[in-house]
Amino acid sequence: MRAPAAALAVSIAWLATGCDARAQNMPSASAPAPLAPDLEASPNLVPRADIVATLRGSPAFTILAKALEAANLSVIIASTPDLTLFAPTDIAFKALPAGELAALLLPSNAALLQKVLTYHLVHLDLDTARLKGAKGSVQSVENGQLEIDGIGTSLKVNDANIIQADVKTRNGDIIQALDKVLIPPDVTIPTAAADAGAEHLD
Repeated sequence: MRAPAAALAVSIAWLATGCDARAQNMPSASAPAPLAPDLEASPNLVPRADIVATLRGSPAFTILAKALEAANLSVIIASTPDLTLFAPTDIAFKALPAGELAALLLPSNAALLQKVLTYHLVHLDLDTARLKGAKGSVQSVENGQLEIDGIGTSLKVNDANIIQADVKTRNGDIIQALDKVLIPPDVTIPTAAADAGAEHLD
């Protein structure tokens, strides 16, 4: 996975110049939209040095933290400024259709796992000041489009809700916690036996 990780570093550098222009097309924020009260409870992330350290410090994001490590993304993400990670909780990962989580965590599917994870990353500071009242698309590090909807009663990314907003790490990156895993439109996740990837969750 060294080559894909290097490609990601190049992609992040490219998006640093490309995403800002696209984000400017999103409507400016208007009246704040409160988070819906009936959503999954906040995972209570506590900001630490960087995105990876923050995830590792929470019992609600063990799957995401281990998946980033398995995809060789942890070091790159921890050392890259101006990132926003839309972070699914463990509950969100476990809600995937039967066998999909196990399949994603298989070593043979490492490239697919990296594609799914980088779809959750944006090389922009997207805090609620930019999200609330806005509706539009923004390009992910994976190069697919994420649909932002901050007009309703909850802040949404595709069909996922932000359940804890604006977790700003000490290096300036942002985590927006989600109640669903985002899957790129061009990705079909294979299935595996339910216990095939269990060892990767320990």
